Amino acid sequence: MRVILAQPRGFCAGVVRAIDIVERALQQYGTPVRVRHEIVHNKAVVDGLRAKGAVFVEQLDAVPPGAVTVFSAHGVGRAVEAEARARGLRVLDATCPLVGKVHMQGRQYAAAGRVVILIGHAGHAEVEGTMGQIDGRVLLVQNERDVAALDLPADTPLAYVTQTTLSVDDTRGVIAALQRRFHDIVGPNVSDICYATQNRQRAVRALSGLVDVLLVVGAPNSSNANRLREIGNESGIPSYLLADGGELDPAWVAGATAVGITAGASAPEAMVGHVIDALRALAPVELSTMDGIEERVEFRLPSELAGRAA
Repeated sequence: MRVILAQPRGFCAGVVRAIDIVERALQQYGTPVRVRHEIVHNKAVVDGLRAKGAVFVEQLDAVPPGAVTVFSAHGVGRAVEAEARARGLRVLDATCPLVGKVHMQGRQYAAAGRVVILIGHAGHAEVEGTMGQIDGRVLLVQNERDVAALDLPADTPLAYVTQTTLSVDDTRGVIAALQRRFHDIVGPNVSDICYATQNRQRAVRALSGLVDVLLVVGAPNSSNANRLREIGNESGIPSYLLADGGELDPAWVAGATAVGITAGASAPEAMVGHVIDALRALAPVELSTMDGIEERVEFRLPSELAGRAA
């Protein structure tokens, strides 16, 4: 069985930074360190940090006053920031810098008097955080049907921003629908919203032309991992999401001569290796990696942690 790995795949710079913040906080401040929400959407990562002394909570009222607390890579709204200040928490913000960039863009548009349209998935932590960061009217749309249902005059000054894990390919149709309905609408250059999402999706489209089956390593609550699986299916090949090799169904790869593997931005490379091992248990594997972009992006740590060795 030929097994071809997507390039790039797995951890992005924002995820690496978020995990690094929790690990360095544990070193610098000792256990426990509280983390609001899953630091990234991956059970293996969360369980690994929990074993080192991180305590994950969904609400800040579960955090003792004054405790060291990390905000997840998805970001939080201003109400959460205010609650943390009121409780005297020592906050380390692991919000992905690209998510922070969307927050800034939304605030600037709102300050200019525009209604902000956020393109994203209802209930996603990043969407809730972004909506909570923008002073002014913010409306969430998930698809073109939502655009048609907007109860706004056509000349309303609008601006759009997007959830970073959607990428320009996901949002192109929604943005076009907004531009058809509204005459005074602006938005950022979406091609640079999230390099990692775009790179992984492009890689999967290329990989889909080389394989019979696509396996996507990632968590079921990971937006970007689910999108990779959807792209595989849209490309015409059976595509499956699995957390690790233990979830591999032999029927998925029965009769396949070439299997593609990619991983969502929150999935560690060790889980990719686990899936390869599970395939090797079924048949001899000829392993290769497709040509693709080698990412060299790094994001700075918070200043209070930057000097600590990992």
